[in-house]
Amino acid sequence: MAQGFHYSATTEKSLDDAVTALEAALKDRKFGVLWQMDIPSKLKEKGVQFDTPYRVLEVCNPREAKQVLTQNPMAGYFLPCKLVVYEHEGKTVIGLPKPTALMGVMGDEGLMETARRVEATLKEAVDAAAR
Repeated sequence: MAQGFHYSATTEKSLDDAVTALEAALKDRKFGVLWQMDIPSKLKEKGVQFDTPYRVLEVCNPREAKQVLTQNPMAGYFLPCKLVVYEHEGKTVIGLPKPTALMGVMGDEGLMETARRVEATLKEAVDAAAR
């Protein structure tokens, strides 16, 4: 993927500690974790072996969600926001697809202010969790 599509930070924290720190950082910024998937466990249920620790979190700020959905119902294609936490080369990576990149696909300039605000908040949460 293009570099501009995502934002990521690495940390020395374990995957579980990084997820816990991310959940707290998100909560401090009024984002709730709606759902979390442990990819290796889910794939194992389906008979597929995948040994890399990898979690996907779907998160939402209700006010921001209402804002973008009111402005353009198709924005829901990109909701809720996704964050990932995984192990790579001995480190834990915390990342997200940039809301500005996702909303930019729609070509609706009216959504970009909200996308920039959400992106800045999610980057802050990622950076805080990685510390």
